[in-house]
Amino acid sequence: MSPRRNRPKGDGPSGSSGRGADGDRSDRYGGWQTSEPWQGEEWSVRHVAGASTAGKTYRCPGCDQMIPSGVPHVVAWPEHSGVDERRHWHKACWNAKDRRTTRVRRSRNAPRF
Repeated sequence: MSPRRNRPKGDGPSGSSGRGADGDRSDRYGGWQTSEPWQGEEWSVRHVAGASTAGKTYRCPGCDQMIPSGVPHVVAWPEHSGVDERRHWHKACWNAKDRRTTRVRRSRNAPRF
């Protein structure tokens, strides 16, 4: 039995599948990217599968809890500011962002990051 082919037979050695180095970078991170309005401005929202974040943890601004590595989540940033302002959110926290209060209250002994 021959090994399974990972590419369709139409792809030549040049890799004409459209996923070159200049292709869509959202596929590289295992998700898709959209644009959503929030707080009067447009936000770029990328859904991340989590597999590409091995060994990294992030703090969700919605609930102030850690997002462990390997967990699917959302990366969002205002379009006018660029990727320097991106924040990693739990998917549920991003979906509930309009229902949350403006200040997250921490318990007395919670770490202040």
